Amino acid sequence: MRAISEFTLIYLHAGPVDLRKGINGLCMIVDKQLGLNALDGECLFAFTNRKKNRIRLLYWDKTGFAYWHKHLEEDRFRWPKPGSGASVKLSDQELEWLLDGIDLSKLKPHTEKHYKSVV
Repeated sequence: MRAISEFTLIYLHAGPVDLRKGINGLCMIVDKQLGLNALDGECLFAFTNRKKNRIRLLYWDKTGFAYWHKHLEEDRFRWPKPGSGASVKLSDQELEWLLDGIDLSKLKPHTEKHYKSVV
């Protein structure tokens, strides 16, 4: 598999997907529900099942589709809450955290400060 950091855009399908679907079924979801092109080699697409204990990653790799699967035995992926669309955009770091079991909604950066003067 290519390094996650090599992808320009990472899209998570917001809702659960029947993971019995193969590559063609997931490509149809990318096309019809996300309105994106599965053949864009710069994009990585992620899907989870209803129980959120499995994840599938799909991308175009110059000559064909690459398909990666992870099945958790006891835990669940902390899938981000969808916004107004069918997908959630993530950075490569956020996807790494998701795969490691980190709940992205609980990550809070320091509050940005704005001052008018140094003195």
